[in-house]
Amino acid sequence: MAAMVAGALRRGSGYGGGGFRWSSHLLAQSLRRFASTLVVAEHEGGFVKPSSLSALAAAEAIAKENKISVLLGGSGPSLHKAADHAASSHPLVSEVLIADSEALAHPLAEPWAELLHSVQQKGGYSHVIASSTSFGKNMLPRAAALLDVSPVTDVTAIKEPRVFVRPIYAGNALCTVKYTGEDPCMMSIRSTSFSPTAEAMSETKVAPITQVDLSFLSEGTTGKSTWVSLTSQDTERPDLANARVVVTGGRGLKSAENFKLLEQLAEKLGAAVGATRAAVDAGYVPNDLQVGQTGKIVAPELYMAFAVSGAIQHLAGMRDSKVIVAVNKDADAPIFQVADYGIVADIFEVLDELLKKIPDKK
Repeated sequence: MAAMVAGALRRGSGYGGGGFRWSSHLLAQSLRRFASTLVVAEHEGGFVKPSSLSALAAAEAIAKENKISVLLGGSGPSLHKAADHAASSHPLVSEVLIADSEALAHPLAEPWAELLHSVQQKGGYSHVIASSTSFGKNMLPRAAALLDVSPVTDVTAIKEPRVFVRPIYAGNALCTVKYTGEDPCMMSIRSTSFSPTAEAMSETKVAPITQVDLSFLSEGTTGKSTWVSLTSQDTERPDLANARVVVTGGRGLKSAENFKLLEQLAEKLGAAVGATRAAVDAGYVPNDLQVGQTGKIVAPELYMAFAVSGAIQHLAGMRDSKVIVAVNKDADAPIFQVADYGIVADIFEVLDELLKKIPDKK
């Protein structure tokens, strides 16, 4: 591929003043033609997570002729069920790789980075993509270090196979960057910026599933960190990162007891509950509900913010919401600058009225 690209550059240099532009065009075409992408996917309950389906959409944005391989790790029946889901999840998926091992059953960076390093050494992919989830942010930099490349993080748009857009300054500016390093071009993508494909899959178009050779795994690989436990709340509310409606509270709610009012509203709306960092730091709610630059990035159809001042770190996590409703007693709160609808009032009075007038969800 390198020789062909170099040849394209030499041929382009003879076109007078437009030679450089022609060379760049040929280079972009060559990169698209030889694109092969590995998507490191997450799964739960036998299905590929929506954030990883968004990573497949990002892989399609690199090139329509892109050959996409999906890497899944874990153990047990749920892994194989998720592999079946991945095999039929996107028309461009050409192969599903599964690594069946207890060492990969939990999202520990060390064994996963070794796995990705081994798979890349054998597959020679031009691109490696993961979602900007806690798992992706933890694993990707370590794997990039093993492969001696620099990852591009939090990509929100793909202009060319190696030209990307990513937010900077807490989302207040967008930066266009060009990756000029060696293969693979490794990146994490913001899942809210890439919509999973809605194209119907043919029943006969199912990608082959292949077992990954795990002989490289050793005790030294898996012994640097240990999985302790997973603590989660049993709730019927949707996952915060993928909810269509999100109800968020800030420090102005004053206590964990008052946050239950938001939970009641969320139950009526079928919404997820979010919180600002200030509310999390105050101990009102657990940190897995935090929305913002250091929390979760959300882009629901409706985002309702109660007692949220609108610090730039919080706005970075929700500014892509379709409709934003803000309730705050401070008329000068920055949240009103991005809100589609704003109410300047006591949040408890507004919550009380909403709880009275919104019927229970059936």
